[in-house]
Amino acid sequence: MTVEKDVLLSLLRLTRNGAVRKELLAKNAKTPTQTTNQVLIKLSKSDLFHEHEGIIEASPSQRVKMAVQALRLAADLERVCNLLSWTEFESIAAQAFEANGYRVVRNFRFKQASRRWEIDVIGFKKPLILCVDCKHWKRGWQKAATVKAVEAQVERTEAFAKALPNYYQKAKLEEWETATLLPLVMSLTLGPYKFYNNVPIVPVLQLQDFINELPAQAHLLKNFHQKHVKLNEDLQKFSQ
Repeated sequence: MTVEKDVLLSLLRLTRNGAVRKELLAKNAKTPTQTTNQVLIKLSKSDLFHEHEGIIEASPSQRVKMAVQALRLAADLERVCNLLSWTEFESIAAQAFEANGYRVVRNFRFKQASRRWEIDVIGFKKPLILCVDCKHWKRGWQKAATVKAVEAQVERTEAFAKALPNYYQKAKLEEWETATLLPLVMSLTLGPYKFYNNVPIVPVLQLQDFINELPAQAHLLKNFHQKHVKLNEDLQKFSQ
């Protein structure tokens, strides 16, 4: 297990900037070449990377899967998180929502009550607007940190609900009869809570299950309503 963990960490380290030659992996992991190759054969069956003619590549979603697998093998959380970029983590949420029919805006900025706000990922699918905080947890993934993250995301979502009429008027947004805005915190791993004050804290690899169950569960979650809301295909450009 230790060798597998070391190889996973090396894969994460070496694929941060793109493709890498397989021959470099054993040296980086400080493991024998034959052993490294055996581990790679095992990992390839879990679709954690692509290999072609000795070149290894990994997509953002594959790299996140690598990170989760390394954590299952007792890798240090901070060390693993340092090997993932914010962009990669956010892209997982965006891809998951888009695959399920949501229109997605990333890093959405808006003004409300003389203050500037930003939401990592917003997913739009009538009548739901999901406001996602992609929490790239390091040390301190404890109850107090979870509570703080949830409370901050509830505040952002409420501010966006209040600001939304200003944006649809300015942008001539498509009309919805109503909209329900829900705050959501996405984490890399399972934390001390699944929910806090009816706000879901969803591990990244459970995000698809959460999306599947959302239509039936949305009314039970913390939410904010807007009536006669209008939305636009290019909402992001009006947030600058």
